[in-house]
Amino acid sequence: MRSIWRTLDRGTARDIALVCLADALVGASFGAIAVSGGLDWWVPVLMSLIVFAGGAQFAAIGVVLSGGSAAAAVATGLVLNARLLPFGFTVADTLGRRAWTRALGAHLTTDESVAFVLRHRDPARRRAAFWACGLALFVAWNLSVVAGAAAGSAIGDTDALGLDAAFPAVLLALIWPTLAAEPTTRNAALLGAGVAVAATPFLPAGVPVLLALTGLAIAVHRPRALTRNPESAPAPDSAPDSASEPDGGVGIGADHEPARSGSGDGPADAPAAPHGAALAPSARAAPKAGPAPHTARPDSPEETRP
Repeated sequence: MRSIWRTLDRGTARDIALVCLADALVGASFGAIAVSGGLDWWVPVLMSLIVFAGGAQFAAIGVVLSGGSAAAAVATGLVLNARLLPFGFTVADTLGRRAWTRALGAHLTTDESVAFVLRHRDPARRRAAFWACGLALFVAWNLSVVAGAAAGSAIGDTDALGLDAAFPAVLLALIWPTLAAEPTTRNAALLGAGVAVAATPFLPAGVPVLLALTGLAIAVHRPRALTRNPESAPAPDSAPDSASEPDGGVGIGADHEPARSGSGDGPADAPAAPHGAALAPSARAAPKAGPAPHTARPDSPEETRP
């Protein structure tokens, strides 16, 4: 635990504290809504400990308070929390390899903890951000739910305080730097938000959130960056390095010069050597012409002359 707080930078620690403060207001609102709606105080408290998912808790309580069955409330919470499945793949590297740490990390996986993980690339910082945010938020959320449940009868109309707007405002503040810096992510988020808003009047709670994942189509099918720059690629007619020439050949490189046609010692209009090949012997600087050496056979009559 001590190493986690040592790894965190001050900016991340400050943001986690602000997120916990904002979510504490939402947790107090949840406890107050549940109790003022007629539920016992221990229902939102136990639900927060076991479920620990603000959106699913609000949706389930809303179904129960509107007259729905417990099965419908559970189904609504499961549909809404289905978004945590891709979140689990995102933060899997921060949970460790032990079974109990992975189980605890799965319980602490929330929108906020995933958002803090995505802000870092270093594995140590990603791990520290996840556990610091998850544990701090778990404590702040449950304590605030207890406080809200205790004051539920005194608050009365919780909607008048506007506490329900704190949760989406916190999430927007977390992802705003990424949206401002990456156009592809911004376009995907706008498409997903538009789909969710358009589907909200026609579909049950939780389903529009899942349909918002269609915005990922922009990120998945975006054109990949070119791995090769055509302007920086070597021209097809460029000569290879002299080190690649075979032994004994005279290549056209930095240490060798091509044979000049029409030179005084060499043949005129010598054909140029093909690209990457050694010059032919005829293209090299030839010595001056002289009498050809006479090689006669042993049985030649010329050898018997005195």
